Amino acid sequence: MENTVKITAAEVNKLRQATGAGMMDCKKALVEAGGDFDKAIEVLRKKGQKVAEKRADRDSSEGAAVAKINADNTSGVAIVLGCETDFVGKNENFVKLANELGEIALNYNTKEEFLAGDFGEMTVAEKLTEQTGVIGEKLDITAFEKLDAPFVGQYVHINKIAALVGLSAKVDNAETLVKDIAMQVASMGATTLSYKDFDPAYVASETEARIAVIEKDNIELGRLGKTLKNVPKYISMAQLTPEVLAEAEEAAKAELKAEGKPEQIWDRILPGKMERFISDNTTLDQEQCLLDQKFIKDEKKTVAEYVKSYGDVEVTGFKRATVG
Repeated sequence: MENTVKITAAEVNKLRQATGAGMMDCKKALVEAGGDFDKAIEVLRKKGQKVAEKRADRDSSEGAAVAKINADNTSGVAIVLGCETDFVGKNENFVKLANELGEIALNYNTKEEFLAGDFGEMTVAEKLTEQTGVIGEKLDITAFEKLDAPFVGQYVHINKIAALVGLSAKVDNAETLVKDIAMQVASMGATTLSYKDFDPAYVASETEARIAVIEKDNIELGRLGKTLKNVPKYISMAQLTPEVLAEAEEAAKAELKAEGKPEQIWDRILPGKMERFISDNTTLDQEQCLLDQKFIKDEKKTVAEYVKSYGDVEVTGFKRATVG
C-alpha cells in the first residue's frame, strides 16, 4: 500500500536544522517514522550507524582543527574533527559542527569524557555517528588537547592547526604575547618547552643518529669534490656543560691568537664566537624546544627572549592539534 503520510516543508526544515541532514534524507526519515520527529532522528541515527560500520576502516586524515578558550582565559581545548576528504573538511557546515564540538569539549578533560558528553539529546559520539550517515564519510575526533593555566590563549591556522599556550600570569598585553607564541607553536611544531625537559638517553641517541647521517652525506660530498658538512659533537644545550663551554672558549682564544688578533680586543670577539659555537651545537633544541627556537616574527630573538620582554611572565605549557 502506498504511504499516505503527509510531510510538510516546515517539518523537513525542523529536522534539517536539528541534524544537518539533507532535505531528501529528512523527508524520507519522516515518512519512514510516520511523521514522528523523534523517530525520524532515530531513523537517521541508524542510517549513520550502518554507514559508520561500513566505513570503520577508512582513514579520517582530513578535517578541521579548532581551539576554544573559556570566559576567563584559564582553560583551553584544541580538537580535530576528522573526515575522509579535504572537500568535506572545508565545507562550511562541517567547520560549523567542529566549532560546536569545540565549545562542548571545553567542559571535559579527556577525549573519552568528551565523547560521552551531551550534544543536545544525544552524546557526542552518537552525534558523530549520526553525521557519518548525513555526510557519508567516517567522522572521528582525531585529536583532543586540553590546557589549563593562569592565562591561556589560542591560534588556529586555516582550520588545519590549532595551538594553545599557557602563561604563568596575565601581564599587560598578554593577549598579544600568547597569540604570538601560539602562532610559533602552530608554525614550528615544537615538542617540548626547554632542553631541560629532554631525557639524556634521547639526546645521546639523537646525537649518534644525526652524526651518522652527516657522515654518510659527507662520503658522497667528498666523492663529488664538494665542501663537507660540519660534524658537530653536540646537538643540545643539555650537553654543553660548563667544562665543555670553557674548553670551547679556550679553543676560540687559541684561534684568535693564531690569527694574530691583539689580546686586548678578544673580549669583543669572543662573545660572537661562543654564540656561534652554541648555535652550531644546539640544533635539536632549535627544532624541538619552544623557548630555544628563533622567534618567527624576529629571528634575532629566541622565543624565550621575546617572552622576557613582557616582564615577569613565563610560558607554562603548550598544546598542538593538527589535521592529518
